[in-house]
Amino acid sequence: MYEAPDRYKRMIAARLPDGESAGFARESGSAASPLKDVQLIARGQLAPFFALTNIAAACLFTAALWGSISPVLLLGWAGLVAAANYLAMRWSQSQAVTCVGRAGQSVPLTMMIGDVVLRAGLWLSLPVYLFPTLSTTGQIIAGTLIAGVGIAGLGLVVVFACAVAWMSAFTAGLVIALLFMHSTIELQQLLAMLFVPGVSIIGILTVARWAAAQLKTSADMGSQSESASLLLQEYEQRGVGWLWQVDADNRVIYISSRMGSLIGKPSTQILGHSLPSLLGGHSDLGQVLLDKQTFTNLEMELRTARGNRWISLSGDPIIDTAGRFEGFRGVGLDITDVRHTQERLTHLANVDVLSGLPNRGRVRQLLGDALRGATAGNVPCAIMFLDLDGFKPVNDTFGHPKGDAVLQAVAKRLCDEVAADGHVGRLGGDEFAIVIPDGQSRRKVEQLADRIIVAIAEPYSIDGTEIRIGVSVGCAFGPIDGATVDDLILKADLALYQAKDAGRGVVRYFSSELQSEQEDRVRLEADLRAALESRQFYLAFQPLVSAKNQKLVGFEALVRWNHPRRGFVPPNVFIPVAEECGLMGPLGELIIEEACRAAATWPAPITVALNVSPKQIILPNLPNVVSQALARHKLPGNRIELEVTEGVFLDSSSRSLDILGRLRALGVGIALDDFGTGYSSIGYLNKAVFHKLKIDGSFVRDAGTRPGNVAIIKSIVQLAKDFRMSVTAEGVETAEDFERMRELGCDTIQGYLFGKPLSYDRANQLVMGLDARKLAS
Repeated sequence: MYEAPDRYKRMIAARLPDGESAGFARESGSAASPLKDVQLIARGQLAPFFALTNIAAACLFTAALWGSISPVLLLGWAGLVAAANYLAMRWSQSQAVTCVGRAGQSVPLTMMIGDVVLRAGLWLSLPVYLFPTLSTTGQIIAGTLIAGVGIAGLGLVVVFACAVAWMSAFTAGLVIALLFMHSTIELQQLLAMLFVPGVSIIGILTVARWAAAQLKTSADMGSQSESASLLLQEYEQRGVGWLWQVDADNRVIYISSRMGSLIGKPSTQILGHSLPSLLGGHSDLGQVLLDKQTFTNLEMELRTARGNRWISLSGDPIIDTAGRFEGFRGVGLDITDVRHTQERLTHLANVDVLSGLPNRGRVRQLLGDALRGATAGNVPCAIMFLDLDGFKPVNDTFGHPKGDAVLQAVAKRLCDEVAADGHVGRLGGDEFAIVIPDGQSRRKVEQLADRIIVAIAEPYSIDGTEIRIGVSVGCAFGPIDGATVDDLILKADLALYQAKDAGRGVVRYFSSELQSEQEDRVRLEADLRAALESRQFYLAFQPLVSAKNQKLVGFEALVRWNHPRRGFVPPNVFIPVAEECGLMGPLGELIIEEACRAAATWPAPITVALNVSPKQIILPNLPNVVSQALARHKLPGNRIELEVTEGVFLDSSSRSLDILGRLRALGVGIALDDFGTGYSSIGYLNKAVFHKLKIDGSFVRDAGTRPGNVAIIKSIVQLAKDFRMSVTAEGVETAEDFERMRELGCDTIQGYLFGKPLSYDRANQLVMGLDARKLAS
């Protein structure tokens, strides 16, 4: 057919106001459409052919009858035909520019048909008028020219109605001349002349219908192409990413200007160069391009004039209709800021905020690395657990700010003593750990432990106050004392307990002499089983208040064990034993049952939160246990909240997430406890199972003296809000802490400021008193 010039292409792709393409059946409407635009453009391009055909035929008719007809009549008629066709041609070309697109003026179909009929009538006027007076030869010439000019309707096929009008006019003119104007042409010649327009009508109308279908397809494709082009332009202009395309040899044939700016070269200078070479010759990129397979989110570091940047590439192979590989096209993103954010969050998740040392989760990772190296290289590693002696009175006497300053000073002294021989970490509170990858020289490890005890015992001067503490050390060697991280930690813990029992300020190493400690643990396990059967466990309830109005909103249920002979056994003593001997399931069921029983006696606004052990969260029947307890006490799921620590992601994270999701489906709230103090779980926040983050008390206490902690808490609060979660601040002990946490955006407050853990009776009195005040008001 034809190809529209560049200045027409954007016009061809114009769309209707409602976003749909106009079909051929709607071409008579006045509204602009891609099809009508294309018809006007094509009509303008074919106008010279159509006009010149008319003028040439008029000239031939004039020349053929010159001498037998008045020259004035012939020349006047030919001039009118030429002028009319020239003006109509210019009019059609002008409409192809000014009457397309949304802003173009409408060209009624009747106007176009009128133009065609007018020119047809003008051309036919003289031949038909003179036909009876012409000789046989003249009539043959006139009939032949009329039939020939009718075929010029090919120039109107882009507008079907105009082609019909033109062919109809010339067919009618020829029929009138031959059959009703005293024709002297023989029958055979007359039939031959009539055959020409007959065939022409069928052919031209067939071509016109085909052209109309092609134009509609072209218009629709143009609209789709334009829409895609605009979307791609917006994608690039809004800074979302950049586009690229390479040929079969990985040479760049298109790349966005934004990528050119990143590389430091204009896009025109990048074209033709190898994409892997431009991006630093990364082997991973070269390999995926060589594989000729789709790839996504391929990350690589790029050296630029602005420093190192991280980019992510995704691409799809280009395969032609014959199945030949023609290159790749795809998108790219500058992910530098995202990487930096991830690194900061990972650092936060692996580092103890107060001391700047590796936290508990990171210590486990370091010990795991050391243990694997020891097993592979047959060189023992060592783990030291350190517990400060006499530190609790420091907090009680001088307050937490000075206590935190002491912890920071301890961290520095430990790092100075250990230096490059190992890694120092803080497990939490006044507990530290040291991982020594090379523990082959036991004497060297013993000397390090002795130096640490001496160094920590040196007095600390904090704001003019001299403070003295000590340290007890427990040490175990791997894989001699334990072949797994958990086993080795347990052995170091046992050694530390022995150091504490030995009078503190000493170091003890795990050995066979600790067998009695193991036996005591066995006895503790047996006592734990008996305690479950006789229901020696009970719950204490610590109040949770709204940061907005300080009203009671719920309790955290804390399990307690009053042993008949041992007395009060702390949860951090019996919970690990329950986890290790497989009793966490029954103990957890007891806690869930008692928590639901208590919640059912309190009014609807009051919720009860309880901790769930990482060992318990992987038990498949946990959702059933919770569901049955809720049903027994006719308690809606949203009255219970389960708190999990970041340790749930250390092992079987997918199983844990599945169980958490099932619990969430019951309506039970899931809170992430001690956020930021353990293993990094930031990547799991988008799994839609958590509804709350609990900020660890160390963050809260440090916020008053460490501006950096305020920024961290703000980040955690913003992170929670982004994931549509609420925030609870733990460890709030002063009014200043409360005001600060409220201003930072925390929703719920927990801490000694609002009450220590209470028995059920005391908690019930608190709830009933609150309810009575509501009734009184």
